[in-house]
Amino acid sequence: MKSEFIALDKDGEEAEWHWNFLEDISYWSKPVAPVCIHCDFQVAIGRAVSMMYNGKSHHIRRRHNIVRELLNSGIITVDYIKSKDNVSDPLTKVLSRERVERTSKVMGLHPRTSQHDGNST
Repeated sequence: MKSEFIALDKDGEEAEWHWNFLEDISYWSKPVAPVCIHCDFQVAIGRAVSMMYNGKSHHIRRRHNIVRELLNSGIITVDYIKSKDNVSDPLTKVLSRERVERTSKVMGLHPRTSQHDGNST
């Protein structure tokens, strides 16, 4: 759970930077919509929206406060996504060939047909 929450905190920091960047652009429509972060770990989402943190680790408590602040200010939202629908899984986990091919297709990636084009120059 700690690693998922640390990742959620880091994603929140990046989302806040992008949100502030868009706020500073004078021609961008206001208000800027919240950045939606997808998370496949329901415990981390529950902990993020909870007003209380009962953990003993100071660094996780600090991250919890940051994520909760970003949620309350409307900068981010956190939505649950099933692991099988998470297109970032091939980048973070060991997966079967079938899942890598399926998520690669969703990302718009195309398989290489061959490594050589037949020319021997």
